[in-house]
This record gives sequence, C-alpha cells and structure tokens, in this order.
Amino acid sequence: MIRILGGRRLDGEVRISGAKNAALPAIFASLLTPEPLVLHNVPKLLDVETAVELVQALGKEVHWSNGTLRITGGEELRPEAPAELVQRMRASFLVLGPLVARIGQAKVALPGGCALGPRPVDFHLQGLARLGAQVEVGNGAVQAKATRLRGARVYLDFPSVGATEQLLLAGALAPGETVIVNPAREPEVVELAVLLQKMGAEVRWDLDRVTIRGTPRLSGAEHTIIPDRIEAGTYLLAGAITGGRVRALSVCPEHLRAFLDRLELAGAAIEVGPDWVEVQGPPRPKAVDFRTWPYPGFPTDLQPPMVALLARAEGRSTVTETVYAARFGHVEPLLQMGARIQVMGNVLVVEGVERLRGAQVEATDIRAGAALVLAALAAEGVSFVRGEHHLARGYENLGEKLCGLGAQVWEEQG
Repeated sequence: MIRILGGRRLDGEVRISGAKNAALPAIFASLLTPEPLVLHNVPKLLDVETAVELVQALGKEVHWSNGTLRITGGEELRPEAPAELVQRMRASFLVLGPLVARIGQAKVALPGGCALGPRPVDFHLQGLARLGAQVEVGNGAVQAKATRLRGARVYLDFPSVGATEQLLLAGALAPGETVIVNPAREPEVVELAVLLQKMGAEVRWDLDRVTIRGTPRLSGAEHTIIPDRIEAGTYLLAGAITGGRVRALSVCPEHLRAFLDRLELAGAAIEVGPDWVEVQGPPRPKAVDFRTWPYPGFPTDLQPPMVALLARAEGRSTVTETVYAARFGHVEPLLQMGARIQVMGNVLVVEGVERLRGAQVEATDIRAGAALVLAALAAEGVSFVRGEHHLARGYENLGEKLCGLGAQVWEEQG
C-alpha cells in the first residue's frame, strides 16, 4: 500500500527510465538467435522480470547488472512457455512467433495482464497463419507448428502494436519478404525493427506498410532501450496537477508530441530541449477534449493519468477511448476522491472540481494506478493506494522519484 500526503507542489528534475514496452519485445527477440544479445537501459520492473524468467524457462541464460541484460545460450529451446508466466502479462504472448520461426513449434497460454477489456489475439494468429503456421486454440492455449515459415503479405484491420511486433519477430527468420500493411508505428515498434536490423534482418518502412526480409540465421547484437514516453508523461502530469515545475530528463520529446499539445491546451507552460521536457503547471487546469489513437495520436496509456488532471480542471472535458474498450478502471476510485465523471460507452465526460480529497482506493491496472497516485498528490489530506504491484510493473522506483520532486510518499504494509 502507498500512503500519499497531498497538496504539495512538486518541483525538480526526474530522470526517465528505459521504456518497458520496448524492453519486453527486445528480450523476446533473444529467442531468435543463440548468439549473445546485450540490452542497455533496461528498467527494473516486475514485467521485465517476468520476461526474463520466461526466456530463461525457454532455455536462455540471462545476466542482469546495472541496467544491462546479457542474454546468451539457447542453442536448443523448449517449445512450451509456462502458463503461469504468460498469464502474468499480455506481452508474454510475443514468444509464440520467435519459437515457431526458430524451432518450428510452440505452445503458449492465452495471455493475461491488465484488465482492459477484450483484447483478442486474432490478429497475431491470422498473421502467423499467413506466414505458414498451423495454429490451433484449445484448453486456454495456442499451439502453432510450421516446418518453415515463409514471407507473406499480412493486412491488419487495426494497427495493433502486439500483432505488428509478433509478425516482425516471426518474419525475421522467414525466407522471403513479410509485408505488414497498416502496421503500428509506435516508437517501441520501430525500435524493435531497429534491433532486428542490427541482428541481420532487413526492414523497410513505407507510407502504409513495413517490409521485413528474413534470413536463415540472426546474429547477436548490442542495443540501448529508448526512454519511456509513458513514464515521462506521468511525471510531467505530476508537476502539472500540483501546480509545480517538473523537468523530465533523458526523454525523446518527439515521442510526446500529441500528449504535450493537449497538456499545453490544459494551461501548462511547456519548454522542450533536445532530450528533456519541462512543465510548469497552472494554478488550475483548463478543460480539454481528446481521443486516444494509435501513434502519433494521443497514447492510450496516458489517458488515465490525463483524466486525473482533468478531474480538477475548470470546465467540462470529453475523453474518447478508441484503443481499449474497458480502460476506465480509474473512474470509480477517482469518484471516491470527489471527481465528477460519467461513463457513456467509450466516452468519459469529466466535470472538473476545484478540489479532490484523500481516500483509500485500489489500482486495477498499471495506468489506473498512476492516475490514482497523481490524484492523491493533488488531493487534500492523505490517500492510500492499494494494488501497488501494478505500479511496480510499469514504473521504476516510483516512490523514490516522486519524493525527489518533493512529494510525501511512503510504502506501507497493509
């Protein structure tokens, strides 16, 4: 449980960690080669630890020191991913493609993770079938086999991040060209393509597609994980919601463009440097309308934290969630803290209040937890946020970093 004394203005600098959503597929890319893969700037998170356990269970050896992972071994891989690990987080499902591509078979449980409503893996399975895999679903697991995958053209009805990464990983060892039409273009997806290029695959991005030319064998590589744009946005919102001034260091400002545009409309003053962003929060935010959208649109992962800011804005905000149907786990706890929010299908109508109040609330997923922490920082009195294990999945040293900005945050048993 996290105890937060609200009402303190946050000021200072915070260094942003490597991106969780870039680190996870990079770790799973190690399954494509027996040669060493060295990853720098890897955040120490529960989800990353799960990914490490998973590749170890499949036959890899991992040494982790000071933010650097060295992944070796795996001349012979095991085809079955332990269900208990896969069900901890959805990204674990990405081992399916590399295993089929490398050893011709895989059995992977249907994924778990945050409760964000139905997120079917149909795009993953249809894409792998197009590459020549025989796919069967039953008893809570997916089994896939292929004597040899082959390059093919795959059209995605929606630019799914997971499906795009799955097909990039599988296509890296598939002879010929794999063409993904309507791919996701999130920075973390592009970064996976960069890593695969370092390992020996050929990747080309065009206007509406990405093409990967596979190779029979991939080499090892050394790669640095990009900064976490969602963590950066969360700390910038911490400054904005408390009327403080926070500078996020070690960031890529371009990755935050859509978010910063909306934050500026909410009344925050923003300065941008080559690798930093600084936000000066307003005395009280202004209402803003926005919709989540695949990159370069407003990121769905920053929707809950942004709603926390708008909960105390002046006026009415309308927030439309287009990516995850049920990404509203933060609403009920925010109501307990005095927010006024209506859920109308996939739309939130937020009537800003002047003050939020401390309460005992529970996080149901990573980003909902971040929203509750932000609300607690701005609220009057003391708040207790349960479900802190969700936060540990996505935020490295959250309490320590917030305290470095002047927050009063304690981790307690209970």
